[in-house]
Amino acid sequence: MGYDTKYIFVTGGVLSSLGKGLASASIGALLESRGLTVTIQKLDPYINVDPGTMNPFQHGEVFVTDDGTETDLDLGHYERFTNAKLGKDNNYTTGKIYHSVITKERQGEYLGGTVQVIPHITDEIKHSIRKASNNVDVVIVEIGGTIGDIESLPFLEAIRQFKNDAGKDNVIYIHLTLVPYIGTAGELKTKPTQHSVKELRSIGIQPDILLCRTNRMLSPDIKAKIAMFCNVGADAVITAKDVNCIYEVPLFFHQEGLDNKIVELLNIWTRAPRLENWETLCRRMNEPTYEVTIAIVGKYVDLTESYKSLNEALIHGGIPSRARVNLKFVDSETIDAGTCSLSLEGVDGVLVPGGFGSRGVKGKICAAQYARENKIPYSPHPVIYLMEEWFDDKSGTVQRRDIHSDKGGTMRLGAYPCNLEKDTVAYRAYGTETISERHRHRYEFNNAYMEPLKKAGLKISGISPSGELVEIVEIEDHPWYLGCQFHPEFKSRPMTPHPLFRSFIAAALKYSGNREIQAQKSAD
Repeated sequence: MGYDTKYIFVTGGVLSSLGKGLASASIGALLESRGLTVTIQKLDPYINVDPGTMNPFQHGEVFVTDDGTETDLDLGHYERFTNAKLGKDNNYTTGKIYHSVITKERQGEYLGGTVQVIPHITDEIKHSIRKASNNVDVVIVEIGGTIGDIESLPFLEAIRQFKNDAGKDNVIYIHLTLVPYIGTAGELKTKPTQHSVKELRSIGIQPDILLCRTNRMLSPDIKAKIAMFCNVGADAVITAKDVNCIYEVPLFFHQEGLDNKIVELLNIWTRAPRLENWETLCRRMNEPTYEVTIAIVGKYVDLTESYKSLNEALIHGGIPSRARVNLKFVDSETIDAGTCSLSLEGVDGVLVPGGFGSRGVKGKICAAQYARENKIPYSPHPVIYLMEEWFDDKSGTVQRRDIHSDKGGTMRLGAYPCNLEKDTVAYRAYGTETISERHRHRYEFNNAYMEPLKKAGLKISGISPSGELVEIVEIEDHPWYLGCQFHPEFKSRPMTPHPLFRSFIAAALKYSGNREIQAQKSAD
């Protein structure tokens, strides 16, 4: 494979949660605005093969791609910010890399040689990077973790080698770091950035661009100081200032000259950036006319990263209606029939997301009942029973599973087709008879109860082409009451809000009486 493709490696220093995922996604958005094609890959240093069995409290949301791969939540950022189609080659972990190497060793592919971190593990990492490189102009690779972590060292060594393999004009390194403001001293401190870059350079990587996360603009003097101590040009020190809305990040980076510097260093010709869509999006999000409050009743509400795609999809859903969506998180373990009305008082819509295990289910049922009886727009992800045999429309084969199957083996993962019934909320939302949505669940609708439930007022509005798997249910005599087996939030984008979330927020806005934002109304 040749190296016509350009590569951008994004690392992070000082501390975690600085926003490498958002930075990588924003870089992708900027390069796409210049007419380039991109893909984005996440290399995670943890030893789990994938995040599928990890606790959402620890790791946050598990994002699912069309091909059924369970991935890091940053891939959700990548898809929301770019047009990249991501899959199994876009997320590798230490566990996945080592599993591949050990499998090759057991099969004799190393001809009896001693298997070592260098070259075997690093070669496998480089191979995984090249696998994501097909038919795109630029591959953006985010390295998880923080510089200095022992777990990240094989990945850092691999990307150090990659520049030698691909050529210096085809690879750049971008390092995200922190420039904290110390209030008592009244000044920004550059020492953490200096130490972070020193750590990176000690393993042989000289960053080409520094993204400096801070809560205020960096002055030319501060940029010059960072540039001098970190051995980069002053124009390569980019302020990564906190913003009100994450979708402002590409615009802010562009104002700082990030995309110009990237194409210069990569020696790549592009058209002028076209960012009108991003400007329009941010203006609509920052200047809403109305507002609605949606209660999210779940068991992971203490860590909002657990519902990252869901939260973003709800916000996207308000954009077409010019509505700001306020999210109220309600712990399903703390509510029951007696306290539900108090917890949900004043909300315009209720959403109950999926969750594994029985913990918190009673609270979710109470929330669903309250929304049904009080005619509040409602959107759940219901689960019923473990279907042991069904026809799989995607593979064209009969699938079997039971309680003894491996956890991953019992899951229905990835994109599956669904046929919609006309004259339903779902059909009116999508405007089409056939859809494809991403799944991540173990339980299915029990068809033995289909007819009794229909007689009781439940409407089956979406079903698999084979007719075996119920995908969407509704209640007719209600402003908006819909449950789906899949995760519509995984396919929502700020420029193209998901049809169900767009319809749900519109119904909630109507329920609220088109409540205008008072501060804006007073200012007008």
